[in-house]
Amino acid sequence: MSDRSTFRLSLLAGATVLALAAAPAFAQAQTDNAAPTAAAAEPEGLADIVVTAQKRETNLQQTPISISVLSDAALKERHVQSLYDLADGAVPSLRVATFEARQSALTVGIRGIVPLDANQPAREQGVGIYVDGVYLGRQHGLNAALFDLERVEVLKGPQGTLFGRNTEGGALSLVSRAPSGEFAGRVNAGVANYGGYNVDAHLDLPEYKNFALKLDGVVQHQDATTKNPLAGQAGWNYYDRHGFRAAVRWKPIDGLTNDFSYDNGYDANTPFYSQLLNYNPNGCVAGAQAAVPACTLPGTQYTALTGTVKPLMPGVVVNGSSRMKTADIGVPQQPSIDKTHGFTNSLRWKVSPEIELRSITAWRGVTATQWDNSGGAHRVPVVNTPAIGSVTTSCTAAAPCAFSRYSLADLRQNQFSQELQAVGTVGQFDYVAGLYYFNEHVSDDAATPNSNGIVALTNTAGQVTGYNYVILDPCTGSAGFGSQPGCRSIDRASEVWSKSYSAYGQVTWNATEALHLTVGGRYTHDKKRGVLHFSRNVNYDVNTAAAATAGYKPLDKSWDRFNPMVTLAYDVSDAVHAYAKYATGYRAGGASSRTANYQAFNPEDVKSYEVGLKSDFWGHKGRLNLAAYIMDRKDSQVDISSIQPFNGSNFNNLVTINAPGNTKIRGIEADLTLKPVQGLTLNASYAYTYTRIPPVLITATAGGLSTSVYQNFYIVFTPRNAASGSVDYELPLKGADLRFHLDGNYSQATQAFDQFATKNEASLIFNGRISLANINVGAMQNVTFSVWGRNLFNEQYIFRRDPSNSLPGSPTSSVTSGSINNVLGDYGNFNAPRTFGGEVSVKF
Repeated sequence: MSDRSTFRLSLLAGATVLALAAAPAFAQAQTDNAAPTAAAAEPEGLADIVVTAQKRETNLQQTPISISVLSDAALKERHVQSLYDLADGAVPSLRVATFEARQSALTVGIRGIVPLDANQPAREQGVGIYVDGVYLGRQHGLNAALFDLERVEVLKGPQGTLFGRNTEGGALSLVSRAPSGEFAGRVNAGVANYGGYNVDAHLDLPEYKNFALKLDGVVQHQDATTKNPLAGQAGWNYYDRHGFRAAVRWKPIDGLTNDFSYDNGYDANTPFYSQLLNYNPNGCVAGAQAAVPACTLPGTQYTALTGTVKPLMPGVVVNGSSRMKTADIGVPQQPSIDKTHGFTNSLRWKVSPEIELRSITAWRGVTATQWDNSGGAHRVPVVNTPAIGSVTTSCTAAAPCAFSRYSLADLRQNQFSQELQAVGTVGQFDYVAGLYYFNEHVSDDAATPNSNGIVALTNTAGQVTGYNYVILDPCTGSAGFGSQPGCRSIDRASEVWSKSYSAYGQVTWNATEALHLTVGGRYTHDKKRGVLHFSRNVNYDVNTAAAATAGYKPLDKSWDRFNPMVTLAYDVSDAVHAYAKYATGYRAGGASSRTANYQAFNPEDVKSYEVGLKSDFWGHKGRLNLAAYIMDRKDSQVDISSIQPFNGSNFNNLVTINAPGNTKIRGIEADLTLKPVQGLTLNASYAYTYTRIPPVLITATAGGLSTSVYQNFYIVFTPRNAASGSVDYELPLKGADLRFHLDGNYSQATQAFDQFATKNEASLIFNGRISLANINVGAMQNVTFSVWGRNLFNEQYIFRRDPSNSLPGSPTSSVTSGSINNVLGDYGNFNAPRTFGGEVSVKF
């Protein structure tokens, strides 16, 4: 265990001991007012769920929005420690996936709005992530440890009116537990397989002179699940997280509440291992392309294939059926590190019964350092090793043949936001009005040196007798460059400044006790300015001639949008509520730093039509919510491989364009909850999502010839059918409660990349937990012992499959012939293996 880990555990352990030592002093005062056990307090029917989707507290069943809510109890039963733990499909229409190069950057999608690559500074996400009302501008750092959450609200469909830009698919709102002003504490500690352990401590202090303080500390650790054969190097699917949060609530007078919080998080992690799933699966060979119809690159019209598919290097393992426990070739690998911090001040003033004024001020920042060497020999460049017995002068000790692409990147982001709100009720009208300002500065850089080499061993006659793998010099070993800072050939480096201003309002007219009409709108002005400092190790700030030759133009654009919303809701009865809704949203434009000319793209816009029904039945022992929607997205932002001239050569760039026409997204969602007998709760959820992007005309020019080909694009990580179900049972015992939880989550196969029809694999994941809860031990109340398991049956499925290394290269010298020199095979990532452990929780 590292000194850092020892220090963190000691810190939390010390805080725990102090809190436990203080508990007896308060125990007597607590005894007479001790809360009853959960079983005793449990209502016979389903409890009401409070949400804040309309900027005010409302009953979920009476809120005309499709919403899924995960309570703190549900998060605990599923052993959700970070947002990535929701990737198994707890909410079927919510899709969560890690960025390929590291776990701390998450791709989050709702209802088929899923950005493929929002990791670029000038590109935005399609689902807004909010923590206590504060929008997070980047998806970096999202997988940090979660603090003491009260609930997670998944708001589906465009939320452009109340939540603003980049909420086309919806919003994911995390609500933290506020200071209570009463002494209380909780300590939870556990151990798990793969060297896992977790500790979290939460302490509420009594109110003093109108101030209440709450402290939260979290530590989470897991060793690698795929080992690295290279001694002293990190394996894959490793994480080491810790975080601290302090919240202060000040209530100087009646009606005035000020909440201030500070949080700090640290996440060291490695990506999932990228296995070689097959070898030359499309049967690529040189000759007429028509002879091998599967060996074709989307968006091209090759008539001939040139080059050679090289044999696998020695020791390389092809495994597309099971998760590898040990990598085939050891490579340098160190954890990527994300550091997050934030300051939030939320002021609420109840001026009168008709109006409450609010102010939410926030500063946040994240720094991300990426080290990804998960592909090893499974990604380009593909090495042509000399054959045994041949005489060669290649791959020598003096000049090893390089391989293993070490993907390195740094990102630095700071944001400031200020929101002013007025919320209230006047007669038959409920209203929300607000002003919003957002200011963000982001910079990044990236490099991809090779870390490994292969050397041919020869006899005295110069004939090859075998091979050795070597580690290249980390500063100069990759064509004069390396992986260490200061030694890198910078592929790209960019910097972006974004500002957003908006004004919004929403009014609900309660025409009768049953009929409610809501209208709203939001005006947004976005301005984005960006520069490309480096492209392929050419400094554009210095070499302006090369920048001009590449057609480089700094980004300097602004956009204006008005996003209206209309909802008609009707209370059929006290237990049945129906609604019809029209809503819009948009995602801001930007520029692709993966291009030599910093090519810009425009925003995309979405319109949504939705009908829904929310019902309670069976004496509030049953709850069924249904929603059906049609969404049309205009100017969809998609990525294409495009050839651009640069510095005397042609290069393949990843260009973001706006696809013509309307992308169609259609869906149905259903959520059913039953409580047939006391202590038993059953849940079932289902989401059907149909998506289609119109074919895009791709034009390529090379070697004096040009082609125009229609290419299909796909929406990633969005299953056509997805479902989730859970069973919770609580059995009161003498002096304790016995709790059982089991959930199952199904997802049909999805696309991992928008350019390829190749799909990932379907999944069915089960999680479970058994707890002996609410045990009274002396002065301490509510001691809980539990065992848990995630992926109980150790399901193995490929959640990301990349076929790009199985296909011919993009045209650089000719549009009629494609090279197969770098064809190797599909590589991909398997899901996390089964994890299990035990925990003890103490409340006082």
